[in-house]
Amino acid sequence: MTENKTQPTGSDVTAFLEAVENPVRRADGLALDALFRDVTGYGPRMWGPTIVGYGRYHYRYDSGREGDFLATGFSPRKANLSIYIMPGYQDYGTILARLGKHKLGKSCLYVNRLSDIDTDVLSELIRAGLRDLDARWPVSGP
Repeated sequence: MTENKTQPTGSDVTAFLEAVENPVRRADGLALDALFRDVTGYGPRMWGPTIVGYGRYHYRYDSGREGDFLATGFSPRKANLSIYIMPGYQDYGTILARLGKHKLGKSCLYVNRLSDIDTDVLSELIRAGLRDLDARWPVSGP
């Protein structure tokens, strides 16, 4: 079996966030870090070179493939903020309807800037995603 391409690293999260070039994206990344710490109760950990993750889970698919991955997190990318809710977004339509301006991927939410969304609703979404993930695969700390 091949390992996940995205693995936890020992890189410093704060140094990564403070090095983000765009000042709005940097400030949004630092604000997201505080929000994720508060909502999840977990400290951050870098996953790969650009993803800040909170918590982790071990999965095993019916195919036999298994591994560890971040439970939730974000990446302050150049084009937007990518926010990861691992169960995906298919069951969160009522929450997403109240979030504000965003786009969706399979398990990724794209936001241009935090000022475009309601961060209280984002907190609700993160909690819901962690609860649903934990019901399938137990979530633990860093």
